[in-house]
Amino acid sequence: MTTAHGSTATTADLEQYRTELTGYCYRMLGAISEADDAVQDTMVRAWKALDRFEGRSSLRSWLYRIAHNVCIDMLNGRQRRARPMDLGGVGAVDEPLPPPLPESVWLQPAPDGRVLRAETDPGELTTERESIRLAFVAALQHLPARQRAVLILREVLRWHADEVAELLDTSVASVNSALQRARATLASANLQDTEAYDPTDEAQRELLARYLDAFERYDMEALAALLRDDVVQSMPPFDLWLRGVDQITAWMVGPGAACEGSRVIPAPAANGMPAFGQYKPPAEPGGVYTPWSLQVLEIVDGEIAGLNFFLDTETLFPVFGLPLHLDP
Repeated sequence: MTTAHGSTATTADLEQYRTELTGYCYRMLGAISEADDAVQDTMVRAWKALDRFEGRSSLRSWLYRIAHNVCIDMLNGRQRRARPMDLGGVGAVDEPLPPPLPESVWLQPAPDGRVLRAETDPGELTTERESIRLAFVAALQHLPARQRAVLILREVLRWHADEVAELLDTSVASVNSALQRARATLASANLQDTEAYDPTDEAQRELLARYLDAFERYDMEALAALLRDDVVQSMPPFDLWLRGVDQITAWMVGPGAACEGSRVIPAPAANGMPAFGQYKPPAEPGGVYTPWSLQVLEIVDGEIAGLNFFLDTETLFPVFGLPLHLDP
C-alpha cells in the first residue's frame, strides 16, 4: 500500500514488530492472552489507518503509539493482575483451599518466544528477559499506567526521553519525573534476583532433570533436596500460597496428593524461566493423561526457589503449544 506521502508499507512491514509489541503489551497488561488481543487490535487499526500515516515518526514508533493507546483502553477501570503472594499473607498446609478467583485476577505467564525478539543483542536480551520475570511483571502492575509505560520504554526498550515524551504526548521533564517515581516503587518491592534459564547450562539441566524425576516418582525426599529453604509455591486461581520445604512437601502428600502419578513434559521457556506441562493421571484404566498445570520454576543459586503452578490450562496449554492430552 502507498501512503498519502508516497511511502509504501506492507503487512510484512507491520508484522516484523509483532513480537516486540507483544512484549510491550504483556508488560503493560500482565496477561499474554490480553497482549495477543491488544497487538491484533493494533495491527488492524494500523492497517486501516496506513494511508494516513504521515511519516513524521518511524513506522515502529507509530505502531507503539497505537499499541500503547490500546493498552490504556484495556486497562481503563480494571483491577491490576496479581500473583497469590500479592493478595495476602502466607498460608499453611492445614488451611482449607479457598474458592478459585476469576481468571481476570491473575498474572499470566508468557512464552519467551512470544515476547522476546530473537535478533536482540545479547546484552539487551538479558535486560529484556529480566523484565519479563513473573515478579517483575507483577511489580509493574502496581505502577500507574503512565509510569509503567515510561519505565518499560526507557529502562527495557532503551528509548530516549524525547522519544517517550513524543509517544505519550508529554514533556521530557514529565517523562523523567515519572521514571523516578516508577524506579522508587520498584525499589521498594525488593525483587529477588533469579537465574535466567539457559538450556545449555549443565548445572541447570541436571537440576531440572532431577526435579522431573523426583516429581514424576513423587519422591518427596528427593524433591526436598532440590528446594531452597524459603521456597515459595503458588497455584492460581487459588490465592493460597505456601513457603518453606516442609509446608510444600506436606501439601503435596496431603491436599495435593492427587498429583501423584502425574506426567510432566518440558514446555517452552516462560518469563525467562524453565516451564513444564503437568498432566493428571487417567481417571480410569486405558484413559489419557489430561492437563493439570503449567509449572514455571524459579531458580536461585542452583536451587528451586519458586514453584508456580498455573491451573488455567485451557488458556495456557494452547499458548505454550502443549498437547491437550498424553497417551498412557
